[in-house]
Order: sequence, then C-alpha cells, then structure tokens
Amino acid sequence: MKCNLKLAPLALGVALCLGLVACSDDDDNDSTPSPTPTPENGAATPSYFNRIANFAVCSQIEPTCNTDEETSAEIVAASQDGMTLIYTDSPLEQVGFVDITDPTAPTGLGTLALTGEPTSVAVQGDYALVAINTSADFVNVSGELVVIDIASRSVITTLDLGGQPDSIAVSPDGAYAAVVIENERDEDLGEGEPPQAPAGEFIILSLSGEPASWTQQRVDMTGIATLFPNDPEPEYVDINADNIAVVTLQENNHIILVDLSTGDIVNHFSAGTVSLDNIDASESKPAIIAQNESLSDIPREPDGVSWISTTQFATADEGDLFGGSRGFTIFDTDGNVVFAAGNSLEHQTARLGHYPDKRSENKGNEPENVEYGSFDNNPTLIVASERSSLLFVYDVTTPSAPTYRQTLAAGAGPEGVLAIPSRNLLIAASEEDNRGDKIRAVLGIYTYGNASADYPLIESADSNGVPLPWGALSGLAANATDNNTLYSVHDSFYQQSRIYDINVANTPAKIEKATPVTDSNDVLATLSVTDIADTTLPAHAAERRDVFDSLDLQALINADKTVNLDLEGIAVASDGGFWLVSEGKGTVGEHGDDSDADDNGRPVESANLLIKTDAGGVITQAVMLPDALNQIQLRFGFEGVAEYDSKVYVAMQRAWGDEDNPRIGIYDVANDAWQFMFYPLEASASAAGGWVGLSDITPLGNGRFLIIERDNQGGPDAAIKRLYSVDISTVTDGATLNKTLERDLLNDLSAGGAIIAEKVEGSAITSNGDVFIINDNDGVDDNSGETRLLNLGAL
Repeated sequence: MKCNLKLAPLALGVALCLGLVACSDDDDNDSTPSPTPTPENGAATPSYFNRIANFAVCSQIEPTCNTDEETSAEIVAASQDGMTLIYTDSPLEQVGFVDITDPTAPTGLGTLALTGEPTSVAVQGDYALVAINTSADFVNVSGELVVIDIASRSVITTLDLGGQPDSIAVSPDGAYAAVVIENERDEDLGEGEPPQAPAGEFIILSLSGEPASWTQQRVDMTGIATLFPNDPEPEYVDINADNIAVVTLQENNHIILVDLSTGDIVNHFSAGTVSLDNIDASESKPAIIAQNESLSDIPREPDGVSWISTTQFATADEGDLFGGSRGFTIFDTDGNVVFAAGNSLEHQTARLGHYPDKRSENKGNEPENVEYGSFDNNPTLIVASERSSLLFVYDVTTPSAPTYRQTLAAGAGPEGVLAIPSRNLLIAASEEDNRGDKIRAVLGIYTYGNASADYPLIESADSNGVPLPWGALSGLAANATDNNTLYSVHDSFYQQSRIYDINVANTPAKIEKATPVTDSNDVLATLSVTDIADTTLPAHAAERRDVFDSLDLQALINADKTVNLDLEGIAVASDGGFWLVSEGKGTVGEHGDDSDADDNGRPVESANLLIKTDAGGVITQAVMLPDALNQIQLRFGFEGVAEYDSKVYVAMQRAWGDEDNPRIGIYDVANDAWQFMFYPLEASASAAGGWVGLSDITPLGNGRFLIIERDNQGGPDAAIKRLYSVDISTVTDGATLNKTLERDLLNDLSAGGAIIAEKVEGSAITSNGDVFIINDNDGVDDNSGETRLLNLGAL
C-alpha cells in the first residue's frame, strides 16, 4: 500500500497508513458504471427523470425574490402523502413549507422560526422532526429536537438532545428516530484536526405515544474507529426495514451499524480507501482541466448514506481531512465493498461541462449525499454532487454493477435529496444562495416516467480515454453548409484557448473536437504594442497600466504557442477559417495597487483583439482597435463577431467613456479600416439593478443582423434576455441603429423549470434557418454549471 502523505498533516497521514491498510480498494477505477443503456431484444423503453419546477426559497420572503437576504434549502422531507415539503433553512434559523399538490407549480406555505440552526428534518406521521443546533460554540454544545405539526405548522414539543445534532432519520415503520450528535470540530483550531472534545454520540428515540413522552437511549461511539477513536463525529444516518441504523463517521472514516431495538452496535468497519487514475488533482490560474493525474489510497470519508436493501447501503464519499475520494460506494453489512464508482463521477462532470476545476486540489466534484427509491419497481440510487451541482441516477437492480441511467441538473450546491416514489417525484435541496452571484437556493422538483431525458443538452466525446473537457462557452457560430455543425469557444476562465466542433445532430449535442488556437507563425507575438525597455520594473507598474504592453502580450502566449485569450465570439470566415474576438482585460484609469491589483482596481492587461485563424486554429491575423478607442478602454469590450459581405462586424458589450451606448464595429478587411455605429440599449428592468449589454451578433442577410441583448442578472432577477434585429446596410458611420424585437428568451430559458441563466452569450443561425443560443456557465465558479444549448427553430 502506498500512502499519499502530502494530502494530510503528517500526524494524520501516519495514522492513516497504520490504520487502513486492510481496507484499501486499489481496483476502484475498474468499477465504472455502464454508459447510458439502450433497449435491447425488444425490451420496454426505459423511463427517465425530468425537471418540472424549481422553487426559490427567497420567494418565502418576497414573492419575486426581491431580497438580498441569504436563505438556504439544505435538507428536505415530505409529508406522508407527499404533498408538502419541509426544508431546513440554516442561515435564517427556520424551516420552510411548500405545497407540491401540483408539482409543476410549487407554492410557498410560509416558514416557522426556530431557536437555533436547523441541521436536518424527517417526518413521522403528522409530525416533522427537526434537529436544531443551539450550541454557543464548538466546546459548549447543545441541541434540540423540535416536533412540528405539519398541518398547522406549529411546534408541539421540544426535546433536549444534549449536543449538536447533524442528521436525523425515522425508521420505515415509524417506531424509531435516530439522531447523530456530531459535536463537530473547529476547522480553524490548529490544523483543524480531531480529536477535539466533546466527542459525538448517537441517540435512539422511541416514538411510542405522544411526542412529549418519547424516550431517548444514548449510544456511545468512542473507542471504535481506528482514526481518532476518542472523538467520533457521526455525520449521517439512515434506517432500514429491519430497524438497523447505518451511521457514517466522516472524519473517522468509519461506518457503524446499530440495532435500534436494543441499542447494540452490531457491526462496524473502516470505510477504506480508494486510488484514482485519470483525474485532475491540481489547480492553476487561469484554469485548465487535465484529467491525467492520480491519487493513491485516499480515505473515502463518507458523508450521506442510504440503504438500498436490508443488507446493502450506499455512501456518498465526499472526503474531508485527506482530500477527496470523489465517488460513491455500495457496501454490504459485513463491510465488504460491493461496488466503488472510482473516477466515473469526475469524468461525467467533465463530459457535461460541470467539472469544478477550482476544486481539483480539494475534493473534485464532491459527492455530498445519496438517496434510494424504487420507481416503477426499478431500484434507483441518486447521488448528489455538491460542487458540480448534478444528480447522478443509477439503476441498482444489481448492486455490484449499477447501471448509469442519466444526470440531472440541480441548483447550486445540492445537499438534501428526497425520493417520493408514490408520486414519481424526486426533490433536490440546493443550499447555495448569493444574490450578488446570481445564485438562489432552490428546491428542484423532478418527475419520473418520461421516455427521454431533457438534460444534458450538450456533452463531449472522449479523447485518449477521458472526456474532452469544456466549460465557460461564450460565442457560437454555424457552419455555412452543414446544418449539423456549430462552433464555440471558451473565455478566459480557462487557459489554452480552443475552438470546439459541436454536432447538433446528436441528442444531446456532442462536442466532437477541441482545436487549440495557436500563434505558430508569431502573428500575435509580433503585434505592435507599447515596448517595455526596463524589464526590471514590476510587470504592471502603475505608470504603464493604461496601456497594453509587451509584457502583457507575452503573458498571452504559452511556450508551446497556445494562447490564453478571452475569446467571447466566433464566426466562420468565408475562406473556411475563423474570426474570433478576445475581450480586453482592464479599464483605463483603474490602476489599483501593485501588491494586489485584483482587489484595488482593474489595470489594463490586454487589448480587445480581432483574431483571424485558419481552419486548424493557427492565427493568421490580429487586429486592434484604433488608438483613440483604446485610450478609453472599459473592461466590457468585444463580445460577438460576424463576417458578412467581406467585412467583419464586432459587438461591444457596453458603452465606453462618456458614450451613451455600446458600439458595433465594422472592420473593412481589404482596407484595414474601422467604422462604428451605436446600438441603443434598454434600461435595466431588474429589481436587482445591474446593467444591460450585448453578447453576440449574427448575420441574417440583406444587411440585417441578430443581436443578443441581456442584463447581468439570473434566476428570479433576470429581466432582459432578448434577440433583436438591426439593419446596418444603410447606416452611416457614427449613427445610432434602430432595432426590432425578434424574441424574448425568458420563456425559452425557464422552460421545464430551468433556472434562467445570467450569461446568454452565443447565437448562431444554421443554413436551414434554425436559431441556436447558448449560455456561459462561468467555469462552474459561483455557478451551478448548467449549460443550455437551445434550438429555437426559425424566427
């Protein structure tokens, strides 16, 4: 066994190597789920989940979510009839209630204030049982169990738990509740390592009689785990039909089985380790997804757990102290690993553009929870990935060989997952909420029974044994002669700029090729920019931050001639190559502080560039704006590009200087000359304020162009996502265009209960007249990662 000590403090690494040798599963990478199945031998068409609604928790405060207050939807339960959802809202110390009698139109029923932070909720009969953390700090711990009448939404009784609870579950027969008392550690204390008193424990509640008379039995879990035996931190619990509770001790990397009828621990074992190949385990800035690394002997450190039978259960292997194990595992009650997901979730997140590269050094996609339900007699396991905001669905008819069924998009940070098979519903509680980041906490509602899945809308093919990585797609262009091929690019979130070939004849559309943009002929390298003679000065000294200089230029070109541009638009050139636009970085006058420019200003680090490449992505021409415009550069620059009638048209996102509206630039290729006109923007219509700008420009023919105009808001705050047409054929230099509304996109973007994306950035029109749009998912950074490539049909 190899021990990867660099992933943990030395003391923990030594303890790991000494304590977990017998439980290592070095063959996890061989246990990958099957690809999406297809009916064979006349079998019935399989059914799928599809999203039908999202309930924004902020609407409980204000119907249109016009509030900056942070909310959450962390754990969710349902009334016995499946008509009412109860969710925990930790930031506001309350629980919320939602009527899903019509699941396509969930209705808020209000909230109930509590005495502390709710950590979990479960339902027994007419009651919701809510575990509440009332601790003063990490040492002086306390907690309560509040019993709430669901119909009246009022507190019936409160039971003292004596410590900080984390998870609660009710037995299928309603006879018992189990509460894990985590007494969690202070991650800021020292190295954040256990042991940290007080130790956690386990409570069994007998639910006989009225709630006030329920009795408690405490189960000591110290001295059991190999890691930190005197500081058990139970994390999650689930109960099977035999009234056996399975409890995960995440930091201890241990699993305990408790007989609720006696309070006896009937078995316990280490969760073991995994070894992973072909994953991304390091981070860079700008980002790059490279699944070519390995991790050895990483403790699973399971979080959520769910029984799939009376003898087998699944764990979401989030990881914690020692890094990320990044998958899920199915165990039997003897502690044997029946199935391990290996690197399959990491690969699927990359395939769907949901890979959270900023988490590569930590826990990757970070599986948070698992849920089991039988839908139409199909045993189904759902795995929630917190950082990629996805739900992975598996058929576990054969637990040793789960069949991958589909992946569902969720709100940002799914934490709680709830199956309601009696109504063919699945609920996901996504806890992330930040209005400034255009993220609101939601309850996602999905229905089972459709013959096809409506997500994803785009995925990538494999290359060299791993998926082609992608994300942060910005521009979009169509092949002039092939209705089935689109092209896109990614922005500066990732380094090594690429051109993506997308086959839209596939369902979902498939990225089949990623072509690096290169400066092989030194066209970009020899661009005429301000020379820096004194290279001993800092790269962005204040006296030269208002210009794009030679050191800035060098930073755009890698040693292998790939380039790190901020590509926002793409158009197919008449010669078979491409026109690309790279948005300039920085604003003239925002010098900031040399020690930390990002926090104190946005100095000019690159200019807006119009780039021509050949069909292979090699740069053949690089064009800058006139000097007079560069002198008033705003960081909101080039966004869209189109070629029409031997000229190149460029859309700029926002107005520069003291101008009222953004420019549409026209570059005359033959004469190397620019002219400009102005596009009249709508005023912001969002309750959140913000700005409105342009995203893309697409030729319609006869001198007309299609323009994406959008605000910088998402979700319930989104107000302007529109397609307008303009006629540029008869407009003179410096004039203001007239525009015609062609389509309001809000209904398209919210169809099927989708959360409206902020950055609708690309548009393309195929030769048969179909209009496609796509959004930028920000590289899954403060973003759920959902990418919607929509075919709107003809205008």
